[in-house]
Amino acid sequence: MSRSHIVIVDDEARFRDTMAKILEHKRFVVSLVENGDKALEFLETISPDVVLLDVRMPGLNGEEALPRILAMKPKTKVIILTGHGEERAARRAFKAGAFDYLCKPCDVGVLVARIYDAVRPVPEIRERERTIAELMIPIDEYTCVQASSTVREGIERLKIAAENFVSKGLVMECGHRAVLVFEGEELVGVLNMRNLIQALRPDYVAAAHGGTNHAVKYSGMFWQGLFNSRVCDLESRCVRDIMNPRSPVVDCEANLMQVADLLYEENRRRVAVERDGRIVGVVREQELFHEISRLVLQCS
Repeated sequence: MSRSHIVIVDDEARFRDTMAKILEHKRFVVSLVENGDKALEFLETISPDVVLLDVRMPGLNGEEALPRILAMKPKTKVIILTGHGEERAARRAFKAGAFDYLCKPCDVGVLVARIYDAVRPVPEIRERERTIAELMIPIDEYTCVQASSTVREGIERLKIAAENFVSKGLVMECGHRAVLVFEGEELVGVLNMRNLIQALRPDYVAAAHGGTNHAVKYSGMFWQGLFNSRVCDLESRCVRDIMNPRSPVVDCEANLMQVADLLYEENRRRVAVERDGRIVGVVREQELFHEISRLVLQCS
């Protein structure tokens, strides 16, 4: 089996040499080039599998070289690897045909994995990947509340959300169990059922259980009537006093894998979606589950 050929285009000699040793150890064939102009000359004679392309180089920079490389070698995958990454530059690179856009210092394991992805035969794609905009719940369909509202009003909104929610033609059996909290038009938090339960607990009980004495026990008599009295105290409090911090926010052009990774890493159940600095929708773990199940079950 032939070994994949990788060309590293970077003006930093130390970086080129270090990456060459790492990739050669992974059984890749590696060639080194110091700038975009020489890369184009080199590519006239060979057809590598992958080009690792720096952006800021003297002469022809990576952004200028990218479309010319792909015009010469349309089957070659180009991975931008730069110490000056930014979101707009990444979008331009993907639009121009880059396979990936990674920022230095890049984890070696991630880089090697992406090179393997680049050289791996592409499976037959039955359909395009859906976008966040197609899966998200539009914000005008998602239940929201103002941070200055009382908890009573928050509970009313939660009840509506749980009982009457329909999204994009998918009737969810249990609706959704959280509402977004806004301060004017700014997303500031999330109110869910667990917030209410947490707020019911008296401070002295929470402090006792949170301390070093885990053997604190209470009799049934201690709890008698406490639930109802705490609920009465709770309803007039302000939503901002008991809400969770706001959900993570992603741009509407982010892809589903970014959302999945964010939900897992931050242990969240939903992300807010923004367009031009304005919240336009929500993607929850339920939406991702429905998409996962749809793709899996249609394959069987």
